[in-house]
Amino acid sequence: MGTLFSIKLYTSSAARAESAFRKAHARIAELDALLSDYRADSELNQLPRQAGRPVKVSPDLYTILATSQRLAEETDGAFDITLGPAIRLWREARRDHRLPDPAALREAASHIGYRKLHLDAVHGTVTLDDPGMRLDLGAIAKGYAADAALAVLADLGIRRALVAASGDLAFGDPPPGQRGWRIGLDSPAAVLTLAHAAVSTSGDAEQHVEIEGRRYSHIIDPATLMGLTRPITVTVRARRGIDADSLATAVSVLGGERGLALIEGHRGVAARIVTDRAIESAGWR
Repeated sequence: MGTLFSIKLYTSSAARAESAFRKAHARIAELDALLSDYRADSELNQLPRQAGRPVKVSPDLYTILATSQRLAEETDGAFDITLGPAIRLWREARRDHRLPDPAALREAASHIGYRKLHLDAVHGTVTLDDPGMRLDLGAIAKGYAADAALAVLADLGIRRALVAASGDLAFGDPPPGQRGWRIGLDSPAAVLTLAHAAVSTSGDAEQHVEIEGRRYSHIIDPATLMGLTRPITVTVRARRGIDADSLATAVSVLGGERGLALIEGHRGVAARIVTDRAIESAGWR
């Protein structure tokens, strides 16, 4: 999925740990084969080739698409997994240190829009309206995969575990003798102590490009198809990684006040949003 996964766990023997690592990473690899936009042969990337007709998809892919569409509706498109054509242009822009060609962005816009993706829950099918569409799950799949790997470990009886996919982390029971897993945050500095939860941080600290003196984030605003230029770092705590991951991106696009309103509407979710100042949801402390 374009990033590194790591797992930390506590168990009774090295042999049991090795077996658990192998099975958890196998589950992540399975999801990569289904969900990665970097792989031409992924299930995700097969969908545009069958545009115009309903396609039966795996339960994992359907779950992520359904969750994504619900958040797209809730945010009026601020979260949109159909941004793939624009995201590909911005990957080239970061590589070449130049802005995407305006004509190319206009062409990409014609293939973007969450309302062009249709789900049938009864039959478990997905229909794309346009063969030029490209789906990108970079803002949700890593959190889902972290949840899935943690579930594999729990099924093996290993509950003291942490799964990290870059800035997306999922936690089981705490380490021995601890109240939770201690996770450090920057700007401003803080330490979270978490168990049976997930946390995701979204921002431009690591993924950005500076062009003609202006800094553009890797996070794309669906309304403009431009990388975000306002500084914002969002940390979301939720019960599941799939929610923390996707909400962190949605809040980044919405900005401070609108993003905070989104968080307050989700039970059991809390966030800290840092722009020119830090604001926290009611449940953060």
